[in-house]
Formats: sequence, structure tokens, C-alpha cells
Amino acid sequence: MTAPLEWAANGMTAVAIVLAGRNSVHTWWTGIVGCTLFAILFAESRLYADVALQGFFVATSVAGWWKWARGDHGDPLPITHASVANLAWTVPLGAVATAGYGALLHFTTNAYAPFLDSAVLVFSVIGQILMMQRRVENWAFWLLVNSIAAPLYFSRGLTLTAVLYAGFWLNAVVSWRNWYRLATPRADADAAIGMVSSDRPGL
Repeated sequence: MTAPLEWAANGMTAVAIVLAGRNSVHTWWTGIVGCTLFAILFAESRLYADVALQGFFVATSVAGWWKWARGDHGDPLPITHASVANLAWTVPLGAVATAGYGALLHFTTNAYAPFLDSAVLVFSVIGQILMMQRRVENWAFWLLVNSIAAPLYFSRGLTLTAVLYAGFWLNAVVSWRNWYRLATPRADADAAIGMVSSDRPGL
């Protein structure tokens, strides 16, 4: 039987994810509530990397909420593409970090599936940072995370959470297409920021 805590965590997180796909600033505060509930749930399931991840999510959700609400020089923060150069070093770094943190958990704790759990953590961090910056490619990392997380949570008896993350996988596909359609080309975004800066006195 699914515990009330799992229902509540999944419900709030589902709302946050759907709002993210719709490019709504309200994704952040709903995400803070959902992540706090998930931290408690994952601690009970010995998924310690996921507990740390939820703490990271709460902190960065506060920052993301402020960044999206503040915008770019008074204008809404545009949706743009991450550069190929940044992605080229981000992915290998993520793989190394996954191996390192997984090994730490394996040798120092009783963590369940430490390397898979660490992959969820590391690539969620990358996805979250890209989402805070409104980069289209954040959804590619969420696809990877959800592909690992859904079977991992199912193996721990968190059936509702596994089903939710399978739904997140589908949401990531839809959201990726939506953000791609809304995206401002990187060169245009940089040019617009430069024009705003040049119009400001003393800049």
C-alpha cells in the first residue's frame, strides 16, 4: 500500500514538473515542497544520494525562483540553447562524478544501488542548473535521469514514484519540443543582452 508521504511527494512534484514544461515560474515553489517530502521518503528507503539531491533541489529552486522572477535586466529570462562546447565537457564530467560518488557510497554506507543512485543525483544536478538558466537542453538530461530513476525506484518498492518518473519521461519529451519552439537562438540572445547593457549609463 502506498504511504501518504509518497502520494504527497509525488503530487507536488508532478505539479512542479508540469509547470516547468509550461515555462511557469510557479514550478519553483511547488518543487521546493515536493523535494522536501521526497527527501524524507528517500531517507526511509536508504537512497542517500537522492536525499542529498533533494537538498540541492530545494536550494537551487530558491535561486531559480529568484532568477526567473528577476529576469534579464528587467525582461523575462529568455529560453536559449546551451553551447556545444559546454555540453562537450559537462557530459564526461558527469560520468566521472557519478563513478566517484557511487564509489564513496559503496564503500562507506549501506546505500542501495549506489552507482545508479549517484547517476540520478549527478545528472539531475546538471539538468537543474541548465533549467535555472532556461536552456533547452536541460530536458535531455531529465530524459536520462528518468530512464534510470523509474526502474530504480520500482526496485525499492516505490511503485507510485516509479510510475510518476515514467510520466516525467514523457513530459520531458513534450517539454523539450515546447522549449525548442520557444527558444531564442543563442547569438540573438547574446546580442539582445549586449544592446541592453550598452543602453545603460556608465556601461
